[in-house]
Amino acid sequence: MKILVCISNVPDTTTKINFSDDQKSFNATGVQFIINPYDEIALTRALELTETSAGSVTVINVGDASTEPTIRKALAIGATDAVRINALPRDAYFVARQISEYAKDKGFDLIITGRESIDYNGAQVAAMTGEILDLPTVSVVKSLIIDGNTATLEREIEGGKEVVTCPLPMVVSATEGMAEPRIPNMRGIMSARTKPLNVVEPVEVPVFQQVISYEKPAARSQVKLVNAEEVNKLVELLHAEAKAI
Repeated sequence: MKILVCISNVPDTTTKINFSDDQKSFNATGVQFIINPYDEIALTRALELTETSAGSVTVINVGDASTEPTIRKALAIGATDAVRINALPRDAYFVARQISEYAKDKGFDLIITGRESIDYNGAQVAAMTGEILDLPTVSVVKSLIIDGNTATLEREIEGGKEVVTCPLPMVVSATEGMAEPRIPNMRGIMSARTKPLNVVEPVEVPVFQQVISYEKPAARSQVKLVNAEEVNKLVELLHAEAKAI
């Protein structure tokens, strides 16, 4: 089985977000980057599937050279090889097109992404990739079992769960519960240094959208404290200022 896992390079969850002076891009100065947590889940499940049957796991990332430490971590966790599309990921459609262009003639049985990246939370790449490649796609999957050429998938829906069967090849986006992310061991870290990391130039993709500016949420206003005995004052503030009643 050949599996392609799509990974994103995202800021650590403890990072304080700042933007460039023109407010048009993220300021990466001093920021620690990690593998997108949902993509780590996808990678772990891919490795589990190939451990029970012969196969390979390729990780793919759309990014410049600064993303290579993150890619090497994926190799240390256990991926067979890696591909970096040498371009900044300007939007979800651009990323999906690059992934699809690479994967279209490689014979992958399964393409797995995380449900979304934790920086932009778009949750679009998996569905777009499936559409471009004309492959069945199931999103936000909590369980993935492969039996021969058929996948059985479980996903949560309102009021219960949904179980889907689908023929391979297909595209899946993973969420919590599919697998427990692994921590790379020393052997994996050492072997990652010599595993193949192929750099591929991007294909041309039309620009359909452009960021005008980013802005942070407005600063929180000061809290007014009201004594427990001053119920009338509290009601007045809720009515006149908070507009809550």
